[in-house]
Amino acid sequence: MSGTTTAAAALRRRAAGAGANRWVVLLVLCVSLLLVAVDATVLHVAVPAVTEDLRPGAIELLWIVDIYPLVCASLLILFGTLGDRVGRRRVLLLGYGLFGLASGLAALAHDPQVLILARALLGVGGAMIMPATLSILRQVFPDRRERALAIGIWSAVAAVGAAVGPLIGGFLLEHFWWGSVFLVNIPLMLISLPVGRLLLPESKGDGRGPWDVVGALMAAAGLFGVVLGVKRLGGGESVAGLLTLVPLVAGATLLVLFVRRQKRRAYPLVDLKMFARPAFSTSVGCIVLAMLALVGLELIAAQYLQLVLGLSPLETGLRLLPLTFAAMAAGLAGARMLRRFGPRSMVCFGFCLTAGAVVLLTAMGRTDNCALMLSGFVLLGFGLETTLFGAYESMLSEAPQEQAGGAAAIGETSYQLGAGIGIALLGSVMNAAYAPGLSGVPGVPSSAATAASHSVGEAYEVAAQLGGPAGVALRAAARDSFVHGLHVTLLVSAALLLLGAAMALRLPRAMQCEAPAVELPKPREVAETRVSA
Repeated sequence: MSGTTTAAAALRRRAAGAGANRWVVLLVLCVSLLLVAVDATVLHVAVPAVTEDLRPGAIELLWIVDIYPLVCASLLILFGTLGDRVGRRRVLLLGYGLFGLASGLAALAHDPQVLILARALLGVGGAMIMPATLSILRQVFPDRRERALAIGIWSAVAAVGAAVGPLIGGFLLEHFWWGSVFLVNIPLMLISLPVGRLLLPESKGDGRGPWDVVGALMAAAGLFGVVLGVKRLGGGESVAGLLTLVPLVAGATLLVLFVRRQKRRAYPLVDLKMFARPAFSTSVGCIVLAMLALVGLELIAAQYLQLVLGLSPLETGLRLLPLTFAAMAAGLAGARMLRRFGPRSMVCFGFCLTAGAVVLLTAMGRTDNCALMLSGFVLLGFGLETTLFGAYESMLSEAPQEQAGGAAAIGETSYQLGAGIGIALLGSVMNAAYAPGLSGVPGVPSSAATAASHSVGEAYEVAAQLGGPAGVALRAAARDSFVHGLHVTLLVSAALLLLGAAMALRLPRAMQCEAPAVELPKPREVAETRVSA
């Protein structure tokens, strides 16, 4: 009797200790995510300094910027499912180590090739870290109410990381050389490695069957091709171009073969039956649509602020900060909103609020209207983060715990694909609406008008070369055409967001919260405790 009581008391102490540490675990995971999110944007402001120092060619510069998100998006499923197999904490800690080593290599790079290699290794480390943070969070917070709060904090940290990256980069560049934007990662990783090893719990899937190495490589290669093709489309390349069409076709073919392979295997790498659950598949679709709208709009808004209103890069970043603060507020309030309104109403509301904010921003014109932009960006940030929070929480809660790594990888891959498709799609809409306004400008030769129709930046360069009344007329026409294109793009985005609201009607009406199962001691544990007693 006393032995059994002692075993039960020991079990309660272990459970209480885990409960007391879970918020510390969340803190460690958020630091990991913050580093990955910051590194995705911190290099943007350092590109001129890198160009001046290393003298990369145009193709090399493109790879320096794009290789990190490209590699990271391609390997998310591979490392997410590997973590389910060999241990999520193990993969996360390996990601920490690789991220720190790659940061040092990038900071000390003496030529473009070394920097490209270092950025690729950073992408590998990021792909190891990102799905592991969500899957460990899924295990540490078995109660859905607490998990919703944890995901809200997690998503708020992601929003902060993406926004402060350029600000941190700008501050470091004012005082140090461009390599300092990478060195900042190293001390944080040196702290995270021992702290993570000490505090983070290890977890795995059920371990049934062999890990599908061939399937993992097929998924990685397929995603690499698709993301590369989408990024080239977003950069203005023609879909018929060889370097765009071949990666897209090859990547899509590999992904189709990957899906067929998973359906035939007794122990698939990714359990595609998860997509048969309406809440899971709908959540993934909502993530894609939300990111499609967010990234494309942020890119166009940044161009509008700098090229139409004439703001500096720092002023542009400060104007966009309200969007980030609103996203943080939505992430922190998301758990309470989800409990009160349920996933369906919450995600629908987020999409509709974002669509309303986008329509409000169509009132932006050639002159600065700070109050209008502040209102629009606040509503935009709050609405989009509400949508992403509800979708991520529903997706993760629908996935079985043994598939948590694969589910988190699917969510992060959807995030990356939505961002890439958004830049390509909304960029194409913008160009199609912008270009016709540059034809027939009085005094401007047709060759100059053709060059100016590529982008508003090129139009300003051509106008400066022409000079005189023709240059002034071309510059004014480019500004007016850009504003018109912005309005058309915003309306297309609003239509896509309303489509997302309709899609969200398939989500559950209420948040289903089940009491976490009580883990009973194994017979061997009870016997050992009795003997020790």
